[in-house]
Amino acid sequence: MSNQQPSKLLIVDDLPDNLRALDALIRDEQRLVFHAHSGDEALALLLEHEFALAILDVQMPGMDGFELAELMRATSRTRHIPIVFVSAAGRELNYAFKGYETGAVDFLYKPLDPDAVRGKVNVFVALDQQRRETRRQMEALEKSRREQEILLKELNATQAELQRSLRMRDEFMSLVAHELRTPLNTLFLETQMRTLHLNRGNLQAFAGEQMSAMVKRDERQIKAMIRLIDDMLDVTRMRNGTLSVRPAQVELVGMLERVVSDLSLQAAASGCAISLAPHPPVTGCWDEFRIEQVVVNLLTNALRYGGGCDVEVRVAVEGNCARIDVADKGKGISPEDIERIFQPFERGARNGEPKGLGLGLYISRQLAAAHGGDLTVTSVPGQGSTFSLALPCDVLAPACAAAPA
Repeated sequence: MSNQQPSKLLIVDDLPDNLRALDALIRDEQRLVFHAHSGDEALALLLEHEFALAILDVQMPGMDGFELAELMRATSRTRHIPIVFVSAAGRELNYAFKGYETGAVDFLYKPLDPDAVRGKVNVFVALDQQRRETRRQMEALEKSRREQEILLKELNATQAELQRSLRMRDEFMSLVAHELRTPLNTLFLETQMRTLHLNRGNLQAFAGEQMSAMVKRDERQIKAMIRLIDDMLDVTRMRNGTLSVRPAQVELVGMLERVVSDLSLQAAASGCAISLAPHPPVTGCWDEFRIEQVVVNLLTNALRYGGGCDVEVRVAVEGNCARIDVADKGKGISPEDIERIFQPFERGARNGEPKGLGLGLYISRQLAAAHGGDLTVTSVPGQGSTFSLALPCDVLAPACAAAPA
C-alpha cells in the first residue's frame, strides 16, 4: 500500500495554536493534514476533498462542532467520514453523549494524550488506505472484466468472420466447380460426338455450316470459362491492391453503341431487345476495357434477371460527370438486397434461379471506384431496376495525358 496516495485528514478549531499542536501530533509523509478555522471553512474543504478522518473542536464561534457534524451526516458526500470530537469542557457537561448522538466515533478531552491521538489516527488512516486499496482493486477488476468482455466480443466476431470465410470458400469452390463444369461438359459432349462421326467416317458432319456452328459453340463455352477465370483474377487483384487501370481518351457513346450491337443477338435469344437512347458524343479519360467490362456486366444481368423485358441504356452528363443508366423492367430488387448484391459471391436471385459466381456487381463497383466514380442502383419491386454508373470525366486526366497516343 506504500505506493498509494496519502490519506487526507481534516482538523477544525478556531484557535491556530490548537491546530498547529494537533497537526504536529498526527502529520507524517503518508498523510495530508488540512486546517479549518470555522465550520464554514470545514464545509468548503469537505466538499472539495475526500477525508479519512475529521477531528472537530466542539466549542467554536458561529457553527460549533455538533452543528458541523449534523450537516456532515445529512450530506451523502460526507456522511461516511469518521468524526472525532475534541473538547476542553469538563466531563460533567456530558458533551461526549451528545457527540456520539451526532454520529461521532470517539470523543477526546483536552489536554490530549499524544499516544492516544496518534493511535486513533493510525487506525482510521489504515482503514482509509485499506478501503481505497479495495476500491482500486475493484476498479481494476471491473476494468479487466470490461476488457475481457470486449476481447470476447472481438473473438466471437473473429470466429464468426472465420466461419463466414470458410463457408464462402466452400461455396465459392462449389460455385466454381459448377460453373466450369457446364461449359466443360458441353465441350466434352461435343468432342464425343465429333469422335463418333470420325469413327464412322461421317465427314459430312464437319462440312460447311456444321463446322461453323461447332466452332461458334466451342467459342461460346471457352469464352464463358475465360470470363469466370478473369472474374476470379480480378477479385484477387482488387483484394491485393494490384488491379491496373489504364486511362485513355474514350468516346463513351460510340463504345456503348458497339457493346449494345455485340449483345443484340444474346438479347434476341432472351426474347427482348437492348436500345441505346440517342445522345451527343461524350469524351472522358477512362480505361475503355474496364468501363466496357462494367457495362457488359450490367447488360448481362439485365438480360438475365429482366424477365424477357426490353432493356434501355441511357447516357447523361451532369457537370463534369458522365452517367450511364442501364434500366430493365424486370421484377426489381427488394430493399434488403440492394447492398447485398454488391458483395462478392452474392447473386441477385436465389432458390434455383439464374446462377453465377456472384462477382459481376462487386467487380463493377470496384472498377467504378477505381475511376473515382460509383455504381448504384434504384429499384422498385415489380417495376424493374436501374443501375447507374457515374464517371468523373477528369479524375484520371493527368494519367491520361501521360499515356501514349
